Amino acid sequence: MHLFRLSGRKVCERVKTKGYLWKGKHIYVRWLRGLPRGLPPAAPAGLYVGAVTSAKLDKSAVRRNRMRRRCREALRVLLLENNSSRSAGLGLRQAQTALSLSKGAGPTAGGLRIGKGESARGKPQVCLLASFQLLLLPRSSSLSADFRELIVDCDHFLTSLHVSH
Repeated sequence: MHLFRLSGRKVCERVKTKGYLWKGKHIYVRWLRGLPRGLPPAAPAGLYVGAVTSAKLDKSAVRRNRMRRRCREALRVLLLENNSSRSAGLGLRQAQTALSLSKGAGPTAGGLRIGKGESARGKPQVCLLASFQLLLLPRSSSLSADFRELIVDCDHFLTSLHVSH
């Protein structure tokens, strides 16, 4: 699953007002299913991620930027770990099938397919084969929290996507 930037004031406002809210310990996430408006329908499937912090969290722009970067990086690291363990645990043919499905070919094209599988190490993982728009809203605790806790928050969010749809 690829990460893309969610940018533009109107796009972010739409996710903020119409999106579903997930609350974690260090991160809140507003999310919508589908591609952002203004992109062609043939745009690549993936996670379109934006991050918003308010000056109420911290007066220092440096600290607010660090909160945004840490939350985005935690999500990126988690997805990289899931992708590498998934492709290591699958045979070549299964990995190619999963890759072709994630690119939009096959019976799940345009639809939502979220499955839970087992990685090579026996750890449950989430496999997303659709596009989502995510707006990360870091809490002030995300600045001082251990990075592994941010990864756990992101993992809980992706698992909740599996349960809710």
